[in-house]
Amino acid sequence: MSGGLYRSANAAQGGAAPGRPSDGATFISAEPLNQPAMESVAPPQEQVGEASAATNSAVMAIGSLVSRGTGFLRNLVIGAALGSAIGNAYTTAQILPGMVYEFLLGGILTSVLIPVLVRRRKFDADGGQAYAQRLLTLAVLALGAAAVLAVFLAPVLTWLYASDESTTGYSSLVTDLARLMLPMIFFTGLSALISAVLNTRGHFAAPMWAPILNNIVVIATAGLYIAIFGAKVLVPEEMTTGQILLIGGGTLLGVAIQAAGLLPALRKVGFRWRFRFDFRALGFSELGRLGAWMFCYVAVSQLGLIVVFNLLSRVSEDSAGALIYNNVFLLLMMAHGVIAVSIITALMPRMSAAAADGRYADVAADLSRGTRTVSAVLAPIAVCYAVLATPIAFTLFRYGAFTAENAQATAPVLLFAAVALVPFAVSQLFTFAFYALPDTRTPALVNIPVVALRAGVQIVLFAAFSPSFAASGMMIGNAVSYLASAIAAAWLLRPRIGRIGLGGILRTLARVTIAALGAALVGLIVVKLLPGDDTPTRLEAIVQLVVGGAVIGGTYLGLAMVLRIGEITEVVGMIRRRLGR
Repeated sequence: MSGGLYRSANAAQGGAAPGRPSDGATFISAEPLNQPAMESVAPPQEQVGEASAATNSAVMAIGSLVSRGTGFLRNLVIGAALGSAIGNAYTTAQILPGMVYEFLLGGILTSVLIPVLVRRRKFDADGGQAYAQRLLTLAVLALGAAAVLAVFLAPVLTWLYASDESTTGYSSLVTDLARLMLPMIFFTGLSALISAVLNTRGHFAAPMWAPILNNIVVIATAGLYIAIFGAKVLVPEEMTTGQILLIGGGTLLGVAIQAAGLLPALRKVGFRWRFRFDFRALGFSELGRLGAWMFCYVAVSQLGLIVVFNLLSRVSEDSAGALIYNNVFLLLMMAHGVIAVSIITALMPRMSAAAADGRYADVAADLSRGTRTVSAVLAPIAVCYAVLATPIAFTLFRYGAFTAENAQATAPVLLFAAVALVPFAVSQLFTFAFYALPDTRTPALVNIPVVALRAGVQIVLFAAFSPSFAASGMMIGNAVSYLASAIAAAWLLRPRIGRIGLGGILRTLARVTIAALGAALVGLIVVKLLPGDDTPTRLEAIVQLVVGGAVIGGTYLGLAMVLRIGEITEVVGMIRRRLGR
């Protein structure tokens, strides 16, 4: 029920879900984490072989960390090479293959096809080999046809997401880049399906590390762009054919190499690729029945994205547009992915098992505990994002064609994204509780008014304030919808699982709020006393970031101990015990 960019895109998971673009990609998705986490879809124990759960977890954790790091570096280098105006067009062009992919496969793969593959792997006489071959054959044909059709319809897709009102040549540049990037639909879908086949056979390393190849290729492409053309601030009509071919073609090449990097792993797990055209054996009626609600979910979310990017395309190149919005959402998703997804991934199997046994009180207890923990741990990160928005923007993004003015425009967007962080994580947790029951219908229905509310708030704010506030308004709309989603989900869950301990949650949230406000106040005072103003030098920004971050973290921790926020004191106690040993 969330909205916004896919971290990197494609940055949102504890491990990259095979049903999604890579962790480091900059695809944009309306729902980064609203499908069941792939980590929770474990293959039967006998299929894992010698790979232990601990080893798989370590591989995914390390791969996710490296993927997030290279993904962030990828976005940084793209921003430095292209600047704001061209970067906006590039970012908008990338959402087009992401949109088509989501319609065709994204949510349905994660919520429907993976469980089906697992069941076939367990019960079919051939271990699900023939079924997977049919599925891959159909996917190759469908994704190939979709990619060709999408390239042909590139101007129509651009019209949906972009406007030429603010910058001459903007829509034309988006269309030219999109024609080069839309074939990514084929390679992204192929990569996702291969990853799913590997995961159901107990192989997790290749799907985790292959996206890093994608990031490296795009980083190299942006570096080559800077070496050949320089890191200059350009407007869309100044882009030459060579520049467009390099940056668009390099982005496509990255996804193609990612898919190719997975092929050796298929042979390693004993899977043999063979084209099978007896598609009736796939059981379309079952797949259609299971995937209908998820398709509804994705379709509604994509309508929300159309609103966001149409509005962002109307701002001038000096204001925060699609590139800055993407960068900030990546930061939001990095914090969510490291903290909240780890907690959700740990709770999901417990809640699923409890729901299967009819132990709904245990589901409610886990949901309450997860809500309190997520809020308590993410609150200081949200404070850092808000108080240190300017030094973060200047430290992380101020390179090459990404100017000081662009960094200044980034800061308020990050401030409002900080407000959205905790509501986003909580709404995701409640959505996963429905999947644990299991129930995909209710989240899909709730998503309709949630997206309508989000789009309404964003349109009103865009109309009421100057275009320079557009990206900030998008984040405010996101925050409002996340909060509404969490409230609606909690209200609808209560008849299903009983009381979730609302009193305890509110008491914890009150203490967390007090600790967060105290840390914010102290952090603001310290940052004001440090050298640097609204346009700090890089050294000044780094000093503000390091000193301010330490002060905010220390103050929050101290207040949390004084206020006895159990979710924090337990972690501190565990660390003390370990150090004592």
